[in-house]
Amino acid sequence: MDGEEQFFDAVTGFDSASSSGEFSETSPQDAGESPPQENGVRKHRTSLPAPMSSRSDFTVWSILRKCIGLELSKITMPIAFNEPLSFLQRITEYMEHVYLIRRASCQPQPLERMQSVAAFAVSAVASQWERTGKPFNPLLGETYELVREDLGFRSISEQVSHHPPVSAFHSEGLRQDFLFHGSIYPKLRFWGKSVEAEPRGTITLELLAHQEAYTWTNPTCCVHNVILGKLWIEQYGTVEIVNHRTGDKCVLHFRPCGLFGRELHRVEGHIQDKNRKKLFIIYGKWTECLWGIEPAAYESFRKQERRGAPRRPSLDGDVADMVPEAQEAAQVIPGSKLLWRASGRPPNSAQMYNFSSFALSLNELEAGMEERLAPTDCRLRPDIRCMENGDMDVASQEKERLEEKQREARRGRAREETEWQTRWFRRGKNPHTGSPDWLYTGRYFERDFSGCPDIY
Repeated sequence: MDGEEQFFDAVTGFDSASSSGEFSETSPQDAGESPPQENGVRKHRTSLPAPMSSRSDFTVWSILRKCIGLELSKITMPIAFNEPLSFLQRITEYMEHVYLIRRASCQPQPLERMQSVAAFAVSAVASQWERTGKPFNPLLGETYELVREDLGFRSISEQVSHHPPVSAFHSEGLRQDFLFHGSIYPKLRFWGKSVEAEPRGTITLELLAHQEAYTWTNPTCCVHNVILGKLWIEQYGTVEIVNHRTGDKCVLHFRPCGLFGRELHRVEGHIQDKNRKKLFIIYGKWTECLWGIEPAAYESFRKQERRGAPRRPSLDGDVADMVPEAQEAAQVIPGSKLLWRASGRPPNSAQMYNFSSFALSLNELEAGMEERLAPTDCRLRPDIRCMENGDMDVASQEKERLEEKQREARRGRAREETEWQTRWFRRGKNPHTGSPDWLYTGRYFERDFSGCPDIY
C-alpha cells in the first residue's frame, strides 16, 4: 500500500488491511484455502505464468488491408494480437486508482471534489499506455467480478449485448460511500496506419455522502504503426465532467501529438462553475501525472513565458516512427498542486503485456475461488486461461470453439424466436442524464447462479 492510500485510510477511517464484515460472502476464507498474506493483507501475484509470445510471425496488413474505414468488431484477428484479459477485465482497471474517489468523498468543498474526480477520470486511461495487445471480446453473457477489500470496493460487469457489443459495469464502495457505473460500446476502425477506438457510453460516479453525481465519456484511443514500425498509443478528444448537483463542469482536452510531437500525451483543461467562470486550471500528461493551479497564477506564468522564455526545440523526423521515444517530462508551473501520479509498473512488465501490478492480478484464480464465482466469469474462460499459461495453439482452438458455440446459440434463439435475457443488468435510462443506459439489478452478490447460461 502506497503512502497516498495510507493517508486516505487515516482521513476516512477505512482500514484497507481488513474488511468491515458487511460482505462476508466474498471474504478469502470462503475459498476454503487462505491466499498468501503479508501483515494481514492479501498478496496478489507479481507475474503471469508465462511471458507473452512473439507477434513477429504474423502480418497485420494481410488481415486489415480490406478493412480500411470499417468497424472492426466483427473482424477475427489472430490470438497473438490479444492480451490475456477480457474487455470486461480491462474496464475494471478504472478502479486501480480508487483512492482518488475516496479522496473526493472526504473533501468538504465541491471544487476540491471535482479536482479529485477529474484526476480519477484521467487515471482511468493511464494503464493503456504501451498496452498494444487487444483484449478478448467478451462472449454474450460473460461476467467478471472483482472484490478488493484492501482497496475498499467490489465490482461486477456483464456483456449485455453482442451486436453491437455493449459491456455494462457497476462498482461500489464497501463502506457504501460511492457508486461507479456505466455501459461502454467501443467502436473500432482501421485507418491504414492506425486503429482508432472510440469508447461510446456514459460513465457515472456518485458520491453518496454529498448526494452528487458526475458523468463523462472517455477520450478516443488510437494505436499507431499497426503495419510497420513501433506501436504507440495516444488519447485525444475532449472530456467533459459534469457535477449534476452544482452545475460545475471540468473540461479536459486530450491533445493529439501534433506535427512535431510537442503535444504528445498532454492533457489541459479547467474547472468552471455553472456561469462558466473558470475556477481552476488542470494540466499534465495522462501517462505520467496531473497538476492543478489557480487561474490567476496560470495566466501570470503564461504571460511571462510569452514575453521571452526560450522556445523548446522542435522534434524532427517522421513523427509516426519517433514519437514513442519523445518522452519529454511535463513542465510544472510554480505553485501547482499535484492531483495524481501514475503508479509505477513492475520490472517485468514488458514481458507481461505491459501490465500494471493491478492488471497482473485481474485473472488470478485462487484455490477454491471457482466454487463461488459465477460460471460465466472471465477467470473460467478457457482461451484466456490457455493464453495466460503460454499455450497459444490450444488458446486459438478454444477461442474458435467458443465463438462457434456462441453462433450456434444465436441460431438456436432465432429458430425458437426467443430473445437473449441479461442476468445482472437491465435496460433503462441514466438517472442523471436521461440517456439510454444499462442499470445494475443489485442481485449479483446474493450469489444465486442457478440458471446462468453455459457459455464456455
